[in-house]
Amino acid sequence: MLTFSHLILGLFQALLLLAAAPLISGLSRMIRAKLHTRHGPGLLQDYRDIAKLLTRQDLTPPNSGFAFRAMPAVMLTTVLVIAMGIPMLTRFTPVAPIGDLITVIYLFALARFFFSLSGIDSGSSFSGIGGSRELTMGVLVEPVMMLSLFVAALLAGSTNLGAIGTAIADGHVRSATATVIAALSFAYAIYIELGKLPYDMAEAEQELQEGPLTEYSGPSLALIKWAMSLKQAVVVAWFIGVFLPFGSAPEMTFFGLLFGLVAFAIKLVLIFAAVGVVENSVARVRFRLTPQHSWVGVGAASLAFVFYLVGL
Repeated sequence: MLTFSHLILGLFQALLLLAAAPLISGLSRMIRAKLHTRHGPGLLQDYRDIAKLLTRQDLTPPNSGFAFRAMPAVMLTTVLVIAMGIPMLTRFTPVAPIGDLITVIYLFALARFFFSLSGIDSGSSFSGIGGSRELTMGVLVEPVMMLSLFVAALLAGSTNLGAIGTAIADGHVRSATATVIAALSFAYAIYIELGKLPYDMAEAEQELQEGPLTEYSGPSLALIKWAMSLKQAVVVAWFIGVFLPFGSAPEMTFFGLLFGLVAFAIKLVLIFAAVGVVENSVARVRFRLTPQHSWVGVGAASLAFVFYLVGL
């Protein structure tokens, strides 16, 4: 049952992640710079970029429509709503109606849809190509995420993210092997979703990944960049809440939430550090090779389903 305290907890963790998202993005950039043996931007550079963009003029292409204008607010709001339902500090979902597996998947699809549609709606051919690329990435990555999560839901007997994480933490799953394989396939999909090498170059504005953002400026661009860094933090928090819930508070107590916050922060930093090391250990590949590599995730998730069926 949704209570006022649970709603406050959901709002708290969503706003906390919103405030920390540029810091997490700055940490990822700093790790990349250190691995390249260069000075690189500071840890708080993303905050300065967002603050600077908020003071600039907001320009809109004359041929753009409603989707282009609404996308920054829709994307940021949608990701914030998702952050309210993911079990980050606790083993249970703060806002249960949002913390359902199917609901979260549809909300992520909504954010991706508006992000892609804004590129097409801007009237720019370059932005349109970037929007098409984003839709292609969704077709390739989202099935891996859904299949691995559905296997975890079958193992836990529930589509509630908190219930899945609790079942994994307590060892009440039918197949430990299927759980591990599903976690690995989901982590693979999350890595691609983060926009890292070998498919994306996060700091290259000329890349097709940044295509839909070409026509944005000022406060709108600031909201989008903030939302993109928040989305990266949320997808990692999604993985932590489902497959790495260890250390999260089983009950809503002050010290339990405090310990859960510390454990969540440590896991978040360690995962982004590992992502930074992996990203700088691989070579860039052509985008057209993405479908061939995405089959690895599909195969792993399918293998997890097979292990679930046989109970190994």
